[in-house]
Amino acid sequence: MIIRLGFVSHALSLYEGTPAKALTFANYSKKPLTEAKEKLVEVTRKNLDTTKRIIHYCIAQQISVYRMSSSIVPLATHPEAKWDYVTPFKKEWQEIGQLVRDHSLRVSFHPNQFTLFTSPEEHVTQNALADFDYHSTMLDAMGVEGVINIHIGGTYGDKQATLKRFYQQVTLLPSKQYKRMTLENDDKTYTMKETLETCQKLKIPMVFDYHHHVCNPGDEVDKWQSLLPQVFETWNHTNLRPKIHLSSPQFALNEKGNSRKHADHVDPAFATPILSALREVGQDIDIMLESKKKDLSLLILMEEWSKIRGVKRIDGGTLFFP
Repeated sequence: MIIRLGFVSHALSLYEGTPAKALTFANYSKKPLTEAKEKLVEVTRKNLDTTKRIIHYCIAQQISVYRMSSSIVPLATHPEAKWDYVTPFKKEWQEIGQLVRDHSLRVSFHPNQFTLFTSPEEHVTQNALADFDYHSTMLDAMGVEGVINIHIGGTYGDKQATLKRFYQQVTLLPSKQYKRMTLENDDKTYTMKETLETCQKLKIPMVFDYHHHVCNPGDEVDKWQSLLPQVFETWNHTNLRPKIHLSSPQFALNEKGNSRKHADHVDPAFATPILSALREVGQDIDIMLESKKKDLSLLILMEEWSKIRGVKRIDGGTLFFP
């Protein structure tokens, strides 16, 4: 079994490795229009430059899996500040895409929790469509394929009725964007099994989040391992290997505090059950680490897992497990 590890957005090993510099609408609206637009260009160019630096860092560290920031372009979907964030940066987008393609990197996006297709409010759905279009436009500008991962969303007091609404509203996406969607089980609402059933029904790949499952197991406490092959089968119609998310809770389940919060690093002991289950299935897998310490957490976990008897380190971000 081959495991590739990836990290999210910021590269803490780099000086100013944050590709999500912001410009709030409040600050934007205080400036004269010409100055405000110049500031949008300035901040976006900085974020694109940092993204390119992080891609170079991934290449140097032999890390093949990377989730790009959703905040590369400030105010991209704000109704009062929409602007052309592709044409002024055509060269930058293409340079990043070329690096991704040349080095066979796997990139993705994960919009925030407000990108929902379950809401009964039309404006929420329209905002979700706009946000999905924004993320898809960035992929197109780079000329790369990549998934856009979201959660099913809230329950609105009636989970079954809400799921039916989700089935209807995701079909509003253009076909190309719909094919980029993946769904992730939630730490409070939709369980592994419920998310899997939705993915099977809609032919959408599922991203299994082990930490979320521990927080919200539903009735799958003792069944989740047996569901993994079905989760991985939801990727069969793509040319991508399955992906899962891994993080550790900041607080243990029996301690006071919110166990849904991510810790700085992945606790190898916490990850033992999912690692054992993956080895049992034998499926090559990509694991996106959602630890607060980003790439630093990846480097540490690579060292920890490399010490396991029989495990072979292939490169900076890839391990072979017998």
